[in-house]
Amino acid sequence: MFSFSRIFKYIWLFIKPYKTAFFSLFFLALGRILFSGILTGYLYKNIIDTLNNTLISIQDRYHLALLFVIPMAVAFVISMFMTRYMEWVNFRYLSKVLKNIYDYSFQRLMTHSYGFYNNTFAGSLVAKVKRLVKSFETVNNIMVNTFWSIILMVISSTVALYFQSKTLALYFLVWCIFYSIITLFFVKQKIKIDMQRAEADSRMTGVLADSITNISNIKVFSAFTKEFYAFKEVSTFLKDRRYAAWKFSLNRHALQAFLMTSFHIFILMTMISLWSRGEITVGVFVMAYVYFIGIIDRIWDLSSGLTNFMEALTDAQEMVDIFEQNIEVKDLVVPENSRMKEGVIEFKNVSFGYIEEVDVLSNFNLKIEKGEKIGLVGHSGSGKSTITKLLLRFTDVNSGEILIDGQNISNVTQDDLRRAISYVPQESILFHRSIKENIGYSKDGATDEEIIEAAKKAHAHNFIESMSHGYDSLVGERGIKLSGGERQRVAIARAMLKPAPILVLDEATSSLDSVSEAFIQDAFNELMKNKTTIVIAHRLSTIQKMDRIIVLDKGKIVEEGNHKELLEKNGFYANLWNRQTGGFLEE
Repeated sequence: MFSFSRIFKYIWLFIKPYKTAFFSLFFLALGRILFSGILTGYLYKNIIDTLNNTLISIQDRYHLALLFVIPMAVAFVISMFMTRYMEWVNFRYLSKVLKNIYDYSFQRLMTHSYGFYNNTFAGSLVAKVKRLVKSFETVNNIMVNTFWSIILMVISSTVALYFQSKTLALYFLVWCIFYSIITLFFVKQKIKIDMQRAEADSRMTGVLADSITNISNIKVFSAFTKEFYAFKEVSTFLKDRRYAAWKFSLNRHALQAFLMTSFHIFILMTMISLWSRGEITVGVFVMAYVYFIGIIDRIWDLSSGLTNFMEALTDAQEMVDIFEQNIEVKDLVVPENSRMKEGVIEFKNVSFGYIEEVDVLSNFNLKIEKGEKIGLVGHSGSGKSTITKLLLRFTDVNSGEILIDGQNISNVTQDDLRRAISYVPQESILFHRSIKENIGYSKDGATDEEIIEAAKKAHAHNFIESMSHGYDSLVGERGIKLSGGERQRVAIARAMLKPAPILVLDEATSSLDSVSEAFIQDAFNELMKNKTTIVIAHRLSTIQKMDRIIVLDKGKIVEEGNHKELLEKNGFYANLWNRQTGGFLEE
């Protein structure tokens, strides 16, 4: 729901550190209008009345009129200086504020939980951040250069005219108020239309980003036609929303032009009538007309300004909604200092479900001793990946607790928790940066020697060296320039470099061929030393040498023991083992 107060709370948050510069813009705008608009109009009036004064000689009128040119020139110079200085202050102030908006948005997005990103298009988020920045720039400029300027021009013109003709001053003021009310009425009607347009734009951006991200799937499944029609649907929806907004604006402009023209004719006839009755001089006529033209220019801007203002606010609201969206996984206000050094893990009566009233885990209990290496196996949906997500606090348990070295993981910050865990997921996503940066990402200040050593252990060094720029080679967005196995080996090297007591491997060798897997297993044996290790595997051959294998079914432990013991039981694990083909578990 649209809310001015919510949006302006953040606008003020961004302005507050630079409020001196912000308010100085209003002061400079006041000076500019007083000198360039009001004073010059008054000086024009004096020049015209002087030249029109038949009671003095032409020569005297000439000299007196020239005297008014000097203060007019000074007013122009001062106005020009204030305008240029105002622009300099505005650009300097805006450059700082816009940077802070980007920083703030980045920070707030990073605090959102893992689940938030599962339900949100990345491209849509990028578009919303950019629109927020653009919105602030628009709102700031309209407040200073449109709204404030109109208020100053109307008030100062009305006051100046009041001392020359109370009738003209009254007509000016009443018409400005009437026009503003009509404009506000139109803008109020347009808020809903602009919100629909902004929503449609975000939707189209999200679909476009999703399609580009999944371009390989589109080509592999020959799905261009299907995706094109899906995209045409959202682009048509956006076209309809834009057309509705433009049609509304066209009708509004037509009415406003009629009001402007009608008042223009009315005020000219009124001034001629007042002059004919001797109530105003020709100079006052010129002065009033100069003010009127100045007000007409600015008050026409009021309409487009208010429209752009509301459009900017509706664009900004999308990001404000994200700022105020509930964060699923939160750190305590005063968290405990981390004591997670040994790597003893314990799940105590843990229950969790992604859908309300449907538990993936129910009263789940598991203890893993320091340095113990366990494997988690089971059919898809048995809860294996859920256990790692809960351990990493990508989501929180519904009940129960998870302890590391006797410390509840919810009592420390998420950063401190994850510093204690090295994690290699099934699909490793890399930054669009160099290979060196990707491997070194897990350890601040990692040396080139450490990075190369980790790559050698992960059997990644040879293929990295064969690349045109070696360790400085860029891997492309999400690591697209590398093969699946190469990406996985870079991710494994990254995990090897991280100094953490706990290691979690979630199908970490699934993208490797048999030869590469054999090399990696050797590296893992070295990596697992003195680390508590959890390995999730469908390929059971990768966990045969684990100290303990935990067999899960429907979120419960149905068997546990080492490989030999479980085969001898001839139970659930033995059945899984017997159903494997080529080392893979049938699903």
